[in-house]
Amino acid sequence: MQVVSVKLSENLKAVGAVYRIELSDGSLFSIKSIYVPSDYYPEVLCVADKILSSQEEEALRFAASCLRVEQQALGLVARAEQSSRGLSRKLAQRGHTASCVHRVVSHLIEQDMVNDHRYAQLWLQARIARRLESPRYLITALRCRGIERDIAQEALNAVLDFDTELALLNRYLARNHLGIDGSGTTIRQKLKYEGFSPQVLEALEEG
Repeated sequence: MQVVSVKLSENLKAVGAVYRIELSDGSLFSIKSIYVPSDYYPEVLCVADKILSSQEEEALRFAASCLRVEQQALGLVARAEQSSRGLSRKLAQRGHTASCVHRVVSHLIEQDMVNDHRYAQLWLQARIARRLESPRYLITALRCRGIERDIAQEALNAVLDFDTELALLNRYLARNHLGIDGSGTTIRQKLKYEGFSPQVLEALEEG
């Protein structure tokens, strides 16, 4: 296979050089240099009249596939905050290979365009505003969305300050027709199990 022509994009905002390449079989595609496998150098492959080995051709086609994945990923990110696992799943459902999806999502994480900490905090803020659920349930729900436990807990700690947690606890008690008094040992144990902190439980009892 031979490279017929190469055009270098002048998009200065792009991370990595973007080449438009035509091959001797009539293929015409764009690649981004950052997606070319590390065993190869884009400035060596992307040269007019270059004769490509099968491995070099495969490297270019992989980079082209990654760029197509990136374009779809950016469309999803533009519409709503994405978690790394959720975005990977959506891209895989669109028929992209695991290797391309992994490479693109890793790059977007490096660029902070995908951030599981940020996703978890935004998700928690929206969830707490519209639903009444215990801290334990919120952590479990994030875990089901592919967020690691330590990230989920850090996000919850950031979102659920004392006043917010106390208000959540009061709402939780009201919905479940519960109350705490001096003899409410069983109820306190249930609330601890549901993830409410000792500080808010103590404040509720004192109040």
